[in-house]
Amino acid sequence: MGLDGLRGLAALYVVLFHCWLYTFPGYPDSSAPPWLEGLMFGRLAVVFFLVLSGFSLAISPARHGWRSGGLAQFLRRRAWRILPPYWAALAMSLMISLFVVPASHFGPPTGKTVLVFGLVAQDMITAPTPNGAFWSIGVEAELYLLFPLLLLVRRRSSAVVLAACVALPVIALGLTAPGTNPVEGDNWLAPHLAPVFVAGVIGAGVVAARERVRRLPWGWFAVLAALPVLALGAVKGSVWTVHHYFWIDLAIAPAMTMLLAAVATGRPAPLLRLLTTRPVRRLGDFSYSLYLIHLPIVMVVIRRVAPHFVSPGLPTFWFTLAVALPVSVLGAWLFAQFFEMPFKRNRSWKTLIAPARCRPPERRVRRPRA
Repeated sequence: MGLDGLRGLAALYVVLFHCWLYTFPGYPDSSAPPWLEGLMFGRLAVVFFLVLSGFSLAISPARHGWRSGGLAQFLRRRAWRILPPYWAALAMSLMISLFVVPASHFGPPTGKTVLVFGLVAQDMITAPTPNGAFWSIGVEAELYLLFPLLLLVRRRSSAVVLAACVALPVIALGLTAPGTNPVEGDNWLAPHLAPVFVAGVIGAGVVAARERVRRLPWGWFAVLAALPVLALGAVKGSVWTVHHYFWIDLAIAPAMTMLLAAVATGRPAPLLRLLTTRPVRRLGDFSYSLYLIHLPIVMVVIRRVAPHFVSPGLPTFWFTLAVALPVSVLGAWLFAQFFEMPFKRNRSWKTLIAPARCRPPERRVRRPRA
């Protein structure tokens, strides 16, 4: 449907964002050239991931009366799909942050790091992180626990009621904050980001709707919904936009949802052709692995390799793009072959191990005597 292609392009943008972020200090008012400002919105790519996650997970329930097939089964499948590559990437990130280059937050990892990140509790408990990209995995884990309840509300009432139940408390929190702009920390982000996940869940109803609804110009609706947010960001500036992510996240989520609805229903055709090309589709196949392992690679290149070859600033940025970007993509593809693809193709340990057990033993070929 093109959704995997969108996921791959979003993951690639996050890699570019981190190449930009750790090359030029002072985020968000960094020392980067103004013409590179388009790379500074990595947070919005993660918001897109959350909208896409809610959308993808809800497509099947939307086609079956908003039923998930059971809480235990849903959580087991999510854990099977998400945790093995995450734990492998956690081990890799710990080794790199301990012995090669420190991670991006709170100093070197500790025993608390292993416990908190191993249990995917980083959005609830602060600990030194081995990988700055892992914050969103903790948010997603909490939203997965909430997902069956969201389906229940949607099944028993309507999309409007579901949106109101989740969005209104968050909006009320924002309006009562000092300056009506809450200051976000490094965790407890799931309550704020729940509405963007729910936007994706609601949007999945378009895929299961009547043909008249499916044929609506969702792509143009997405453009119209995004224009006010983009115009506000252009007028206020990129630094203001970053400082007001609390509201920007909520405002851009409907446009993202409509874009997903457009792609899922086969429009617009030019975009769909791009998203279904083999390179983009293959990138989407291992986009989760790319998201998990790219940041330690980028950090090693910027902090340990680049200083030996180029000067700081723009030369380091180009060097990082030339080295870290292809290494991250190739490394993610190899990583996925061992830690992601087997768990996508198989639903249990039994089916995962069965091919190895069923492999016939090698026969020795007896050579004829001279």
